[in-house]
Formats: sequence, structure tokens, C-alpha cells
Amino acid sequence: MKYYTGNQTGQTPGLFPQPYYWWEAGAAFGALIDYYYYTGNSEYNDVVTQALLFQVGPNNDFMPPNQTKTEGNDDQAFWGMAAMSAAEQRFPDPPRDKPQWLALAQAVFNSQALRWDNSTCGGGLRWQIFTFNNGYNYKNTISNGCFFNMASRLAMYTGNQTYADWAETMWDWVTRVGLVSPQYYFYDGTDDTLNCSAINHIQWTYNAGVFLVGAANMYNYTKGSPIWRERVEGILNATDVFFSPQVPNVMYEVACEPNGKCDVDQRSFKAYLARWMAATTKMAPFTYDYVMTRLRASAQAAAQQCSGGDDGVTCGLRWTAGPKWDGAFGVGEQMSALEVIQSNLISKVSGPVTNSTGGTSKGDPAAGTGGDVSPIGTPDVTTGDKVGAGFLTTLILVSVLGGAWWMVA
Repeated sequence: MKYYTGNQTGQTPGLFPQPYYWWEAGAAFGALIDYYYYTGNSEYNDVVTQALLFQVGPNNDFMPPNQTKTEGNDDQAFWGMAAMSAAEQRFPDPPRDKPQWLALAQAVFNSQALRWDNSTCGGGLRWQIFTFNNGYNYKNTISNGCFFNMASRLAMYTGNQTYADWAETMWDWVTRVGLVSPQYYFYDGTDDTLNCSAINHIQWTYNAGVFLVGAANMYNYTKGSPIWRERVEGILNATDVFFSPQVPNVMYEVACEPNGKCDVDQRSFKAYLARWMAATTKMAPFTYDYVMTRLRASAQAAAQQCSGGDDGVTCGLRWTAGPKWDGAFGVGEQMSALEVIQSNLISKVSGPVTNSTGGTSKGDPAAGTGGDVSPIGTPDVTTGDKVGAGFLTTLILVSVLGGAWWMVA
């Protein structure tokens, strides 16, 4: 939280200063919701609640005017998933006259369901919401994975089959276009100008994680479906690509840590794989031993890297580097270390609640169904403001056509 300035006089609640973008702020508040879940420490709860509620926007769907012009589906979804976690983990409910956690998650989900795009590639979500943004022609895995994640978790929380049907639809689509391989490797995305006929094969930890916990929720929702068990096991086995062969069971971002080219966004991705691996053990308990072997080793390695800076507790990026701090620092590094370390408490806490097992958050099934209104004017867009592939449409096209040099599988 030493990087957060949104609770200071004259600053905007919910925003971290540059170079941290809006989506990562939503992810960070999700990590602090997890912190409360694991520890019961409410020190940051008021700040988290203030931040989330300030960014809901006029329609209570995490489309705030200060972000809408450059907002992608994945950006919006990270805030929606934070609200979903708040509902599942019984984070204190907002005041009654404010939007409620479950309703906010439903609003994000519903707004994205309306964006399902059958005009190209037989369906799926685009990376960008509005046509004037670079990347509108890219259908990236994280946007579609976040939708799958929310659908499966809403199905579990509410018991509503419609959400489960959407999760099935999304799984079938990413499988059909090849964003997931028969070996359960999840790739970065595909260009709809090519009708999604070519895939950018770069692999990121968070793509595997977002689908893993979604599949685990579907396994639980379907009361142990063999099909969903096979998918959970397949995804989990495929995450081995993100655990170092040199330092056994220690997580690393295989696409950018070895070459030293992780950008600001990518430095946070391990946080989400750790978060969702731990959550998977609650929905699919048969995964516990496999998951915890890796989370324990990764947590120990991460803790060793949290030995830098003037304060002696600044966390580095490369957990495989041993006890000597690697010199990296930032929100992503701190969040990743926090998530992997606190995830080791998963056996000490109860699983996510539902509306029939103690959940108190109020929902609104019709939230977010009003459709999108394009913001006035055309913004000055930068690619750095987007979570996901992180490059312009032209570069995406080159990568898809030529094969990404960083392809790992």
C-alpha cells in the first residue's frame, strides 16, 4: 500500500500513480480482499471499499468516465472479479444506499455478455470495447477468460444455470478457435481480421489461472462432472510451464523473466496464478497436494526476494534468483509476493460462500443490461493502458502471421 495515493487529499480514490494502470489497481484491491479473507485483518477494508465504490461509474458497472475511453473488457473484468471475491469471501458489505458487491459483479458480466461478438470468429469477446481503440480487432484470451471466470463463479454463487451455460459457451469457443491447445496450454489471443485463423502462442501465467479456477468452479457446480475434472487436471498439469526446471516448483513468468523484458503489467501476473491456484483447491479439493507443493516452494522463494530496498522488505521479481534481491520493485512485485505467501493459508479458511451458504451480498440480475454508450470524442490511446497482449494491432498481426519469437509451446 505504500505505492497507493488514492486515499490522499486531492487524489482520486481507486487509482495508483503512474506507471500503474487502472486495471492493475482493481487487481490490487482484489489482493487486499484476499488479505482480509486469509488473515481477518481489517486494516485496509475502508480504503478498499472506498476505492471500489468510487470507480463503479454512473451505471454501477465499473465503466467510470475517467477510464471508459480507453477501457478494455479485461480491464473492466479485473474490477468485476474483485467485487465477486468480496461477495464470495464475505468482505464487509457496502452501506445499503451504495452498489453491492454481487450486483457489481453481475453488472460487469451482463455488460460483457451483450458484447459477445458473432460477427467474426464465431463468437468471443474483443479485447477493446470501443472501435476507436487499438486492439479492437484482437480477441485476447484474458478478456474471454475473465468472462468465463465470472460466469462460473456467478453460477456457483447464485445457482443460476444461465451463468453456467455462458461458461460452457465460452469454453467451447476458446477451444474451437484454438486459444487453448489439446494439452491445455492457453495462448495470448487471435486477430479477427484473419477470422481467428492464426494464434499468438505466447503464454502468460494469468491466462492459465483465470481458466483454472473457472473450470474448478464448473467442476463443483456440476457436482463433480468427469469432463470438468479432466479439464481442471489438464490445466493444472499444463501450468508446469510456469515452474522453473532449474529451481523446482518455483513459479516464474516464462515469457519475460528469462529475457528480462517483463513490463509493468506483466510483473503482476504471477499474483493471479497464485490466487487462482489456491482458490481452485476449495472448488476441486483433489488438486490440493499438487497445488500446495508449488505454492509452498514459490512462497518461500518469494519471501527470500522480499529483502531489498531501503526498508529491507521490498520484493523483487525473480523468485528463482535466490535470497539476493534482484533489484526489481513495484506494485506487481509486492502483489505477487503477497498473493503467493498468503495463499499458503488456504487450508485455514473456509471456502467461498454462496447465496445459500452464508453469502450476504445483494444481487441484481438485471444490472449492466443497458448497453454501451460510446464516450464523446476520440481519446489519445496508448498501448500501455491495456492489460493483455500489450501491443498494437499491427504488431499483433505480424506476431500472428510470423509466429512469436517468444513462443514457449
